[in-house]
Amino acid sequence: MGCFGIICCVPKCIFKIIFSILIALGLAVLIVWLILRPINHLNFNVTDASLTQFNLTGTNVLHYNLAVDLTLRNPNKKIGAHYDSVEARAFYDGHRIASVTLVPFYQGHKNTTILRPVFKGQKLLPSVGRQFSVQGEYNNDKSDGKFNIEVKLYLTMRFKAGVVTTFKVKPRVKCEFEVPLAGSNPAIDFTPEKCKFGY
Repeated sequence: MGCFGIICCVPKCIFKIIFSILIALGLAVLIVWLILRPINHLNFNVTDASLTQFNLTGTNVLHYNLAVDLTLRNPNKKIGAHYDSVEARAFYDGHRIASVTLVPFYQGHKNTTILRPVFKGQKLLPSVGRQFSVQGEYNNDKSDGKFNIEVKLYLTMRFKAGVVTTFKVKPRVKCEFEVPLAGSNPAIDFTPEKCKFGY
């Protein structure tokens, strides 16, 4: 028994609407990809850092005062970047010691921006399992006159090309560097380091 008139037309109309939406979405994705295809990777570097306090007590409390200069370079000619949220976290020997939230901003094309997170306070490090490795790492670094620090950036950002703005992405930036303790040895200078950037 066949169907007639509008009853047969409804499934076909729904299929055509869904198919048209999928085609439109596919074209939008293709256009955005064509615009962003020549995108150059953003460059993140630790250009300077100062450590004015870094003391680990016998009770495993770390007192710290760390300031870091992070240079963000957008080398693209036609693409800008909206940084909707920026969180910087500092780690020592695998332990997170501090976290700071930075002000959101827009970075235009062919532009360099400097972020200056400051980590200051005290942190009770775990006293079970890794206590001796933390103390050992601290003693080794102290005798070397410089400490191995890791700063990670947790970002929520969008790229902008002309009037087109992409959906939000959440890349991660990992910066590993050695920073001398201020006043411990004037002969030790800070060496800038390139950070790792990935999605």
